[in-house]
Amino acid sequence: MSVIQKPDPVPAPSAAGRVPFLDLKAQQARIGAEMRRRVDTVMAHCQFVLGPEVAELEAELARRAGAAHCVSVSSGTDALLIAMMAEDIGPGDAVFLPAFTYTATAEVPLLLRATPVFVDIDPRTYQMDPADLERRIDAVRQGGKLRPRAIVGVDLFGQPADWDALVEIAKRHDLVTIDDCAQAFGAKLHGQPLGTQADCTAISFFPSKPLGGYGDGGALFTESAERAALYRSLRTHGEGKLRYDVQRIGINGRLDTLQAAVLLAKLSVFDEELVARERVAKFYDQRLGNLLTTPARVADSTAAWAVYAVVLPNSDVRAAVQEACKAEGVATAVYYPKPLHHQPAYAAHHEGGALPVAEDVATRIMALPIHPDLTEAQLDHVCNTVTRALAQAMTA
Repeated sequence: MSVIQKPDPVPAPSAAGRVPFLDLKAQQARIGAEMRRRVDTVMAHCQFVLGPEVAELEAELARRAGAAHCVSVSSGTDALLIAMMAEDIGPGDAVFLPAFTYTATAEVPLLLRATPVFVDIDPRTYQMDPADLERRIDAVRQGGKLRPRAIVGVDLFGQPADWDALVEIAKRHDLVTIDDCAQAFGAKLHGQPLGTQADCTAISFFPSKPLGGYGDGGALFTESAERAALYRSLRTHGEGKLRYDVQRIGINGRLDTLQAAVLLAKLSVFDEELVARERVAKFYDQRLGNLLTTPARVADSTAAWAVYAVVLPNSDVRAAVQEACKAEGVATAVYYPKPLHHQPAYAAHHEGGALPVAEDVATRIMALPIHPDLTEAQLDHVCNTVTRALAQAMTA
């Protein structure tokens, strides 16, 4: 089934809301029958917490990731939280993570009273820069106030982080590796699905993700049976083998059965949707690649394309292009308007050093619609609008 098709007739280019950033209604129309079947089954058995669909989903996700174990949880943030709780990360520990990502990556160490250490990014892939990571680890060791404990690599926008380099650095410094794969389930590196590159991998099922639920959800992958057992305990109030056998401090972090049912329905078209997202990315590459900075591909990888982010010459041009897109019914977004070390919640925890690449990219980056239900006419409209707006902004 082709999920990108040319409509007939083509609607007027200026029609309001013509190109939404995300179109969950279109996706639901394609999978409605399977969705209803799955949800109706849950409504019939009424096992709304840890029902059979949860175990079925975990098995299917593990198979797709090539991982030994999958533990579903209540959100991508809780996945990171449980992963760090399992490693006993806390006061005095330094957790190294990219400065250019979503807030959840940094807030979790602080919830555990550990310290996030922000690392700059590669100027073309926007993934964490291994060279700057080495500098940050050395600086923390020399400072003597914190213990380096973990590296959180983020597979930003659906492309893999530089896991070869991150794992090698972690081994030399005896650090735990955590893959924040919230945006990249379905991506591959060296032909292998993301899910086993780090000691543990956290994914998110937030509705805008390539595999998104109808609410919050997440999961953890690991090759360690001991870690998996600990994750299952921590997600259920720290329970042991019996319900009222409380072995440790945990959280209420289970995935609802209804969300598992929704995700199982969406997995029935997930492979087709990944192919469609790649088609959209290539369409943008071909039409816009000679006009502005389009995403660099991570070597020997395939992307899940949660976000297709272009970089404009400066913030004024970005603002002008976004305004023109809005007028033509083309949705855009900015991921992310501030690097994390400039956010008020985190500034006090940063040692004050500049992270120039993240700081620069944040002023110029802009995301275009990328989802499986975009038609060629819509893609034409996006590219024509951006091209016109860019030309006008550059000559103003």
